[in-house]
Amino acid sequence: MKALIIDDERKARSVLRILLEENCNDISEILEAEDLLTGVNLIKKEQPKLVFLDIEMPEHSGLEIIDFIDKENYSFEIIFVTAYNEYAIQAFQLSAVDYLLKPVRPTQIKDAVSKALKQINKNELNIKLEELKKSINSKELKKIALPLSNGIRFIDFDDIILFEADGMYTKITTVENSELLISKPLKHFASLLISQATFYKPHRSYLINLKFIKEYIKKDGGYIVMTNDQAVSISREKKEEFLKVVSYM
Repeated sequence: MKALIIDDERKARSVLRILLEENCNDISEILEAEDLLTGVNLIKKEQPKLVFLDIEMPEHSGLEIIDFIDKENYSFEIIFVTAYNEYAIQAFQLSAVDYLLKPVRPTQIKDAVSKALKQINKNELNIKLEELKKSINSKELKKIALPLSNGIRFIDFDDIILFEADGMYTKITTVENSELLISKPLKHFASLLISQATFYKPHRSYLINLKFIKEYIKKDGGYIVMTNDQAVSISREKKEEFLKVVSYM
């Protein structure tokens, strides 16, 4: 992990560097800046995960960092290291992970870095979850996770022929002609796959993969036959929409 020390006093930076090198193995690289603006430029260029920030500095206080880097776009955690304790409330309003008073002891620096690491890992997990949501919405993810009694089964969208409602359960038929009974209602899958254009809901009891339509039969009010020869009903209000959808296939 990369860390940055922003402090106008060279001796203070050296002491803190030694404390970090001797007590914090998770920090692999330590950068230094002698004023806030130089530190801000290093943050933008080097993308450190952890910033040790002094408050009382010439020209710009460490608390002014929010004027140069948008708080919502922070990709790092701040630990304030200062000789003054009257700024603590303002520091934590900037979402600082810790506030250390000089002279800093080894136990304090270890605890502060440990706290920062937990927050960094939490933030990175949240970022990954957001990326996963985006992948699903942008159709990049091509598998669905199905909860089973003995674990989770992952199936490609392209291997699913249809979903069929069975009370509060859903029966899923795959190209292997296997049927899985999942303890989630059909509306769960309809909502999950709403961005997947190949899945269509012709009836309140069915969600079908359009790739596996075999034929459309007009008699008996109209119904669909899938490639596994299963008949699927079409609700009266969906018939016109369905015919329009398949006309583009």
